[in-house]
Amino acid sequence: MKKVVFITGISSGFGFEIAKQLVKNGHIVYGTIRSKCETPHGVHVLEMDLTDSDSIQKAIQSVIENETVLDVVINNAGMHSGGPIEDIAEEVYRKHFETNIFGFMQIIQLSLPYLRKSKQATLINISSIGGLTGLPFQGIYSATKFAIEGISQALRTELKPYNVNVVVVNPGDFRTKNTASRVKSIKEDSVYAERFHNSLKIIENDENNGMDPKILAQKVGQIVEMKKPKQRYIISSNFQKLACIARRILPESLIQWLISSHYKC
Repeated sequence: MKKVVFITGISSGFGFEIAKQLVKNGHIVYGTIRSKCETPHGVHVLEMDLTDSDSIQKAIQSVIENETVLDVVINNAGMHSGGPIEDIAEEVYRKHFETNIFGFMQIIQLSLPYLRKSKQATLINISSIGGLTGLPFQGIYSATKFAIEGISQALRTELKPYNVNVVVVNPGDFRTKNTASRVKSIKEDSVYAERFHNSLKIIENDENNGMDPKILAQKVGQIVEMKKPKQRYIISSNFQKLACIARRILPESLIQWLISSHYKC
């Protein structure tokens, strides 16, 4: 069945491939970008900035004015940062929350009145395995993803009477432009400098050798088609999936040791 889909951040990576996949599947897709760029063929493109409240309102309203209904919302767009918690600049962590959480929250609040009226509604929130485990030198990023997890859990109960599916997708390491666009924030004389840069090399190597975003897009395409999808999909290597399972079983101290060993910090 053809659905009206609103997805944020289609300029590259997950968003680009998801939008492309959903158009291929026959859905009506509205996707957002911050500035002019190449976008998938067949997508209705909307300019929107997650830190600009007016642009978010205009984007949602454009969908409703054109289609009158909204069946699927995919919160994909976000910001990536890296740096020691002690060093990360205030303007960086404030912008990170404004982008990943405050803008995300506004989209949810504006879209829910229409999703509740749909007979086939699904809200898909793109989190991360970093939303299940706090990652060293990516603490602010993990914090925003943890927030997405909490909001999604609460929404499942609140929306139960309205049959709105709330799905969280937790990607592992993927090859996207997020690696190059990561905002790095560290003081020049930081005591963390050596450990941060050692960890960053490992993080970037894992990402650059990660999975193809098309794999995640195909799974999201399947989720959109499902009447009753699962509440969570971890899309990652088998090793990372096992690590997520181990996180719920093993002692906290052992998990901390494993993380420190992997990231050499």
